[in-house]
Amino acid sequence: MAANMEENLDAAIDSLLNVEKQMRLAGDVAGTKKAVIDIVELCYKARQWKTLNDQIVLLSKRRGQLKQAVTAMVQKAMQYIDETPDIDSRIELIQTLSNVSAGKIYVEIERARLIKRLAKIKEEQGLIAEAADLMQEIAVETFGAMAKTEKIAFILEQVRLCLDRQDYMRAQILSRKISPRVFDADASKEKKKPKEGDSVVEEAPADIPSLLELKRIYYELMIQYHSHNNDYLEICRSYKAIYDIPSVKEDPAKWTPVLRKICWYLVLSPHDPMQSSLLNSTLEDKNLSELPNFRFLLKQLVTMEVIHWANLWEMYKNEFEIEKNLLGGSLVPKAADDLKLRIIEHNILVVSKYYSRITLKRLSDLLCLSLQEAEKHLSDMVVSRALVAKIDRPMGIVCFQTVKDSNDTLNAWATNLEKLLDLVEKSCHQIHKETMVHKAVLKA
Repeated sequence: MAANMEENLDAAIDSLLNVEKQMRLAGDVAGTKKAVIDIVELCYKARQWKTLNDQIVLLSKRRGQLKQAVTAMVQKAMQYIDETPDIDSRIELIQTLSNVSAGKIYVEIERARLIKRLAKIKEEQGLIAEAADLMQEIAVETFGAMAKTEKIAFILEQVRLCLDRQDYMRAQILSRKISPRVFDADASKEKKKPKEGDSVVEEAPADIPSLLELKRIYYELMIQYHSHNNDYLEICRSYKAIYDIPSVKEDPAKWTPVLRKICWYLVLSPHDPMQSSLLNSTLEDKNLSELPNFRFLLKQLVTMEVIHWANLWEMYKNEFEIEKNLLGGSLVPKAADDLKLRIIEHNILVVSKYYSRITLKRLSDLLCLSLQEAEKHLSDMVVSRALVAKIDRPMGIVCFQTVKDSNDTLNAWATNLEKLLDLVEKSCHQIHKETMVHKAVLKA
């Protein structure tokens, strides 16, 4: 019975192949497409997956095969991927279609989708490195006909797999293919009618997330990447971008954990102009009033007063521990040590504002550190150019004043002299005016 069915299938395929040949040689696009699709459907209905793979390869290699026929065949066969009886048949069909569409620009989008599906299967099997290598073969940014959201989703999948295999350098290179400005584009303005000669952009499949959802995924991946480098300011900026998504900002359950993370990473970031700007803009946020502890923490950093580390840690230790149960998980492993370091740096900056010269012993008392620790932290800040200071070690004195250049001293002296002469001239003018008024009164 099975042999008869196989013979009937072979006979039907041979008949359709003759029809396909006649149509192809006559240049009949519609007829060739129909013949090719009929062959694929015939194999599918007979559940002959090996025959289907063989026929796809055979049809694609026929002399002078029409592009439209190959495209129709690949698209039709792609519909049957989920119908395969087992995982091996599925992988074989995907690989066959991928090989057929390789190097053909008119089925590049189909090939990208096939590779994505194959990579997903490999990932489910635990072969993450193999899945990442497969995805990296495809450069979707050059596909003119692919929808923008589908391109972004594909690149984000490439980045995710690289991060999963801990290939951080390649993840960074791939992430730079996406400009963050693309997420702020107005979708309604972008839908223009295509001009004549322009390539028609395909609609994105239904399973591709919206642009705002892709924005969230992108910044979550960037948080994962920057956490590896302990780049706190960039992590903070990524959380800020997620916080600004309308769906997050409207829901207190969503924005509360994100705003907490923004505050923590702001405190952990080294002091620089970008950090100061973000700190002040976050303090102006009305939602911060819902988190009084974090508002107080940021206020302490802005206020030029020495912060006592032991008291601060006692107050915020529980908040720090709670983070692991909230969205985004716990902070980076060395966050507690870095928090103490940032508080020490803040205190040194405060001391430098109020003192021009101070003994190392007094500085260490203010910082609640030993002499060696105070000197080490001060030296680190001077090396990183966060502060200008000189230490007279024999005398044990720290000088925060910068040594002025002789030209600067002369310029300052000349400016002061000019101001003095202006003041003298104005005074003389006022005295002369009063004298004139007095004389006029006497004459009268």
